[in-house]
Order: sequence, then C-alpha cells, then structure tokens
Amino acid sequence: MNKSLKNDGKRILVICIAAVIMSMNIKSFVRTGGLYPGGATGLTILIQSISQRFFHISLPYTLVNLLLNAFPVYIGFRYIGKKFTMYSCLMIFLSGILTDIIPGQIITYDPLLISIFGGMINGLAISLCLSVDATTGGTDFIAIFFSEKKGMDSWNLVLGLNIIILSAAGLLFGWDKALYSIIFQYASTQVLHVLYQKYQKKTLFIVTNQAKSVCQAINEVSNHGATILEGEGSYEHCERHVVYSVVSSAETKKVVNAVRKADANAFINTVRTEQLSGRFYQKPTD
Repeated sequence: MNKSLKNDGKRILVICIAAVIMSMNIKSFVRTGGLYPGGATGLTILIQSISQRFFHISLPYTLVNLLLNAFPVYIGFRYIGKKFTMYSCLMIFLSGILTDIIPGQIITYDPLLISIFGGMINGLAISLCLSVDATTGGTDFIAIFFSEKKGMDSWNLVLGLNIIILSAAGLLFGWDKALYSIIFQYASTQVLHVLYQKYQKKTLFIVTNQAKSVCQAINEVSNHGATILEGEGSYEHCERHVVYSVVSSAETKKVVNAVRKADANAFINTVRTEQLSGRFYQKPTD
C-alpha cells in the first residue's frame, strides 16, 4: 500500500512539473512565435486565433482544450487504461489552467530558435508524462492506442496528422508560421524518439555457453522468451549457442546487464528492430 501511494505521489509530481513546463513553453515560445504546435494544443490555439480574428471573441484556452480532448479521453478510458486516462486528465486540466493564468516571458523573437527549442521543450514535457504512464492528451491518446493495438511506434503517424492541422493554419494565417510549426513538431517528435522508447524494439543475438541461464535472465527482467540456436565458433571450431530474443528498447540495458550476470563471457549484438509481426508481450497500461 505504501509503495502504491509512493508511486502515485511520484506520478502526480512529475505530471505537475510537465504541466508547468508545457504551459510556460506555450506562453514563452509558442505564443511569441505565433506557432501552431499540432495536436489538441495546436488545434486549441488555432480555434482561439480564428475566434479572435474573424469573430472578435476571446475564448479561454482551458475550455477549448477540454472540449477537444473529450473524445480522446473516451478512447483512453475505453481502450487504454482507466488510471492512465485519469492521470492524463490531470495533465490536461493543469496545463490548461496554468496556460490561462501564468504570465508569458519572452525569451527570443527569432522564429527558428523558437521552433527548434520550443519543440524540444514540448517533447520533453510529453516524455515526462509518458514516463509515468500519462499523456498530454489529444493525438497522444491516438498514438498510444495504435502503439498498444498494433505494437508499433506511432509518433510519426501523429506527426502526419499534425501536418494536416498545420496546413489549415497556413491557409488561414500564412504559410511562414505553419512551416515553422512543422519544424517545431519535428523537433518535438525527435526528442520523443530519444526519451521515450517503450514501443521501439531491439533484437538481441547472444553467443553464449550458458544458453538456459541467459534465457532465464531475459525472461525474469522483461517477461520475454528467447530462441536457442546451435552454432559453431569459426576460430576454435567448438560448439556455441546463439540466443535470439526481441525486447523493448526501454528494457535493453537491464536485459544486457542481466545477461552479463548470467554469463560474463557472452558476446551480445544489439540490433534495432524496424518491424515486428507476431506475438510480442507488452506490459499492459493501468
């Protein structure tokens, strides 16, 4: 019980930090550069801009953002996980409120610097949420849904969806801001790829004389199985075993360390897995 409360407290703290980072990024970078960062955030800003320019109505960020997240939140509750969605709702609400109330601090007016560093900060905020099994809402729910169901890294798909939103912004408010927004979104996606690797996979080829111990170590750390292949060392012409296994990129370091403990002399080759078809264990989202 104490461990559960500690984990929940950690998740809430990280979400609060991520909400502060995201709201400050919106006020200091996104609004200053006149960018549309994609997803529910970008669509919210786009709707606010349309309302202000064409109807002279100032809409609050929180209200629009909550309405746009209604359907993604439903997807989260229905298909991903209730606790995951509850923490995501906390992030959506906090980031919306903070965006409305905190003052903006202008750091630079250079649109390229705003696009690159604003995108990186945005990717950091999203990665913080994902690291504690939560999300910033909007298209992030869609990315997690496809990643869970299809077993693939779907963030590039989200980038494609966001480009559609940015194209609409370009038609209405000028292509220069839309193109800078694409740079913003690309930088954000690349940071996500580096910091969040749950749905990326690595293939391990392990040459060892302790095949059973190595397989057991892999299973204990990652809950994944392995295949033992028989081989022959070309130099000494003696029998060798090759253990073949696929694990998530986030687990690779722990798995390699466990293999080293099982066989200190093991030869380990780690290869990035581009596409995987077949049964692959994925830890369920709560």
